[in-house]
Amino acid sequence: MFNSFLGGNPDPVHISASYAERLNLSLRMGMRRYTRLTNAFSKKFQNHVHMVAIYTVFYNWIRIHKSLKVTPAMEAGLADSTMEWADILEAMDLESPPKKRGPYKKRQTEISN
Repeated sequence: MFNSFLGGNPDPVHISASYAERLNLSLRMGMRRYTRLTNAFSKKFQNHVHMVAIYTVFYNWIRIHKSLKVTPAMEAGLADSTMEWADILEAMDLESPPKKRGPYKKRQTEISN
């Protein structure tokens, strides 16, 4: 999937750093994890990856963009209407249903004298 995205034959006339800079600005404004001097950072890389994925879903499927007047997914013909978080969660559960947790086990603590 990624190889088709990274490959191709782009038209040099349409190559611009402005697109990358606009994406960087949108990420920084939309997620506090990308701004400086914040305590909303991820200690684990996997948590950071998940947060970026959640923001990407929001940005493309839920958020109506002012210039487009619709979501990017609707503009691309991938959706007929805006999605809600409940729709996203339902799709995630269909992909991999939540696992049931086992019984809670108390830790045995050792009391030292």
